[in-house]
Amino acid sequence: MKLSQFKYKLPEDRIAQYPTPFRDDCRLMVIHAKSGVIEHRESFRDVLKFFDEKDVFVFNNTKVFPARLYGNKEKTGAKIEVFLLRELNRNMHLWDVLVDPARKIRIGNKLYFGENDSLVAEVIDNTTSRGRTLRFLYDGPYEAFKRTLDALGESPIPKDILRRDARPEDMEEFQCISEIAQVEGAVTAPSAGLHFSPQLMKMMEIKGVEMAYVTLHCGLGNFREIDVEDLTKHKVDSEEMHVEAEACRLVNTAKAEGRKVVAVGTTVQRVLETAVSADGKLKEFDGWTNKFIFPPYDFHLADAMIANFYLPFSTMLMLSCAFGGYDLIIKAYKEALRFNESDHEHRYRFGTFGDAMLILQD
Repeated sequence: MKLSQFKYKLPEDRIAQYPTPFRDDCRLMVIHAKSGVIEHRESFRDVLKFFDEKDVFVFNNTKVFPARLYGNKEKTGAKIEVFLLRELNRNMHLWDVLVDPARKIRIGNKLYFGENDSLVAEVIDNTTSRGRTLRFLYDGPYEAFKRTLDALGESPIPKDILRRDARPEDMEEFQCISEIAQVEGAVTAPSAGLHFSPQLMKMMEIKGVEMAYVTLHCGLGNFREIDVEDLTKHKVDSEEMHVEAEACRLVNTAKAEGRKVVAVGTTVQRVLETAVSADGKLKEFDGWTNKFIFPPYDFHLADAMIANFYLPFSTMLMLSCAFGGYDLIIKAYKEALRFNESDHEHRYRFGTFGDAMLILQD
């Protein structure tokens, strides 16, 4: 497959700027991969109509932290945006970050954050053209430092997708509900999980649907531009992931009993395909993955996947095409763009806060 095969024209006004008032109230498109049938459902809550007792939904339980900071450079006072990527050393307060504008920052520069410069960081390394390593100069217990960092940070909603001013409620909206988001470490949300509300989770529990949890701390690699036409030459950023014994038990039992396994999002698919063993079972895992899935690809564990409507050229679109079939998924996207085209209230919405897609293999 070539990068150009994942191009489609997406009008800017089709990219959702805000989520629906209720998480599970978005539109749902259902794709039947074998028959090629495409259904349109008014509410994401209809997703439960396609599953039975003992089927297993696998969620990514990563939790987004407020990763975007704004500070000022010493002496010049130039405004600098710092995007926290991951913590490198807890005791020394070392962080791998992106800075913008990168050209203004050099090793040894100090950056000041908050009113009265309540937090100071020093640049100690240049790792890439945009990347830096910062050491926060903080004298106090780690818990107090982390509270200060979180208080100064903003929601890391991707700016290249959502072009609007930040709001106080963004952090809560750009986060799966607390029943799902448990393990802090992501700088972007696993967007398919955003559609699940506490009420829907309760409905799943009543129906007897099982819920398994894995962890993949989503990084900015999901949004980096692919600069090669031949997809076999593209390398994705490594992301930290963990699979524990309980998730393995639930998934492997479901497969053995002929029940459905549902991957909630492309990050879960990448976890399952990274941690699957040669005999087709999910195994425990503690490490990193740079799994890049694009067509053609043979999946081993998931029988269904919940996805969003992703942007052109995105790796998430490529994975969706690999799971549902390239021709069918591209057809579905074209149909979504045409659906109720003149009715702004009822047409499909794309992107992080957009509508949902359920891809069924049977």
